[in-house]
Amino acid sequence: MTSAPLIDPFARPITYLRVSVTDRCDFRCVYCMSENMTFLPKRELLTLEELDRMCTAFIGLGVEKLRITGGEPLVRRGIMTFFESMGRHLESGALKELTLTTNGSQLRRFAADLAACGVQRVNISLDTLDDRKFSDITRWGRLAQVLDGIDAAQDAGLRVKINTVALKGFNEDELFSLVEWCEGRGMDLTFIEVMPMGDLGNEDRLDQYWPLSDLRGRLAERFTLQDLAESSGGPARYVRLIETGQKIGFITPLTHNFCESCNRVRMTCTGELYMCLGQEDRADLRAPLRTNPEDDGPLLDAIREAIGRKPKGHDFDYSRQRVDGQVSRHMSHTGG
Repeated sequence: MTSAPLIDPFARPITYLRVSVTDRCDFRCVYCMSENMTFLPKRELLTLEELDRMCTAFIGLGVEKLRITGGEPLVRRGIMTFFESMGRHLESGALKELTLTTNGSQLRRFAADLAACGVQRVNISLDTLDDRKFSDITRWGRLAQVLDGIDAAQDAGLRVKINTVALKGFNEDELFSLVEWCEGRGMDLTFIEVMPMGDLGNEDRLDQYWPLSDLRGRLAERFTLQDLAESSGGPARYVRLIETGQKIGFITPLTHNFCESCNRVRMTCTGELYMCLGQEDRADLRAPLRTNPEDDGPLLDAIREAIGRKPKGHDFDYSRQRVDGQVSRHMSHTGG
């Protein structure tokens, strides 16, 4: 393991890597991808062995938290062999947390195996508890399958956090029912502002945008909100609802820029490293990986050079009734 940690130009240690293992998904959520997506040729994707080598390199440089994303990570064939392999870093203590973000559709199949690999918690994306609206927002998804996956995850002992994208005119009326449902199941809940990513045709991000300052204000009308200092290593800011004891998170890249403490980078399934979710700059790590199959030196140099270009923050902005700071790639390309 390399001793010198990754430090960006603003003295922020990089300890958190989000890795997309596939651009494919069994849903077509309207804010994430087009309905008729053109997916990458398989030869462009990192193999599971290459993903292992890449993640191991980052762990050697001080990454302590690894989150697996997609697309939908659990639709990738053979993905459990990757999770099993990453388990060795948990056992050694080099990796402190291995987790994933999922739509929940495949958890009935994989929850027990994930727990056996050392995964202790999962984030599940769920924007509505209404069957019809769920079908509309995911296009191809079935709510019952996701709810069954949540049952399986909890039965396997996994802690579940629900991630809900706040969408004006879509799930505003479910704010309190979602909160109460999560409280009844012992699950934390995080709300996320919709981000201006990808050209999704008819989907107008300005019309969808529901600022979480408004959402929080609505919660405060019914509950007493206590701000929490804790952080999960991600961008969420947390409050506790005094009346129920549950924890609610807010990811607010638009109404509150959370970049000052950013400790994370994202790698796509093709080996592109994005130093910031809201910027287009990226580094190609696949080339040094494949060009030097027996020597990680060039890969480590490429990682360090990329971190040296990490910006101070993003430019997402919905002010003045237009979408500023928009990036062209779909969220499914970068990794959810």
